[in-house]
Amino acid sequence: MRQTLGHPLGCDCLGRRGFLKLAAGATVVGIGGGSVFRADRPAAVLLTCIDSRAPAEVIMDLGLGDIFNCRVAGNVRNADILGSMEFACKLAGAKVVLVMGHTACGAIKGAIDNAELGNLTGLLTKIKPAVEETTYTGERLAKNYAFVDAVARKNVEMTVAGIRKDSPVLAELDAKGEIKIAGAMYSLETGAVEFFD
Repeated sequence: MRQTLGHPLGCDCLGRRGFLKLAAGATVVGIGGGSVFRADRPAAVLLTCIDSRAPAEVIMDLGLGDIFNCRVAGNVRNADILGSMEFACKLAGAKVVLVMGHTACGAIKGAIDNAELGNLTGLLTKIKPAVEETTYTGERLAKNYAFVDAVARKNVEMTVAGIRKDSPVLAELDAKGEIKIAGAMYSLETGAVEFFD
């Protein structure tokens, strides 16, 4: 049996089960044959963080051709990301848009700490509304991982809402039930993926 990073291909791990349930039966083209090179038809498009500890293909036990993956620090959206998602869904037939944040996110910590560094400063500005909107009674500091994780979840929720607001193309597909737009949080500590609307 072939394996991918310790997972047998076709494994029934938590991340893969949740992702396949979310995809609701969409056909996924795997790496087993040449068909992946003839057509670009992944079942989903994921917006995930650039963090090297949270690669979506590994977390979900997926391979080449299985998903479109947009990666940017803090899984923030912009016009380029939205355009890529619109291509993935409207033209290439992806059925799921998933925004996946993760615990202990460095971009979230940077936004909390008001970090400034070249172009990163502007990117972190896009996360700051999630910092402000997060309801939390403890220390609102980057060294408090419970707060960081609460902000990361709020950032995912706000990004999902922002996709619907800023992309009429995706909002229409979602309203018609042709795609599903959802959020998820990946735990670096446990490897579990929690999906939510």
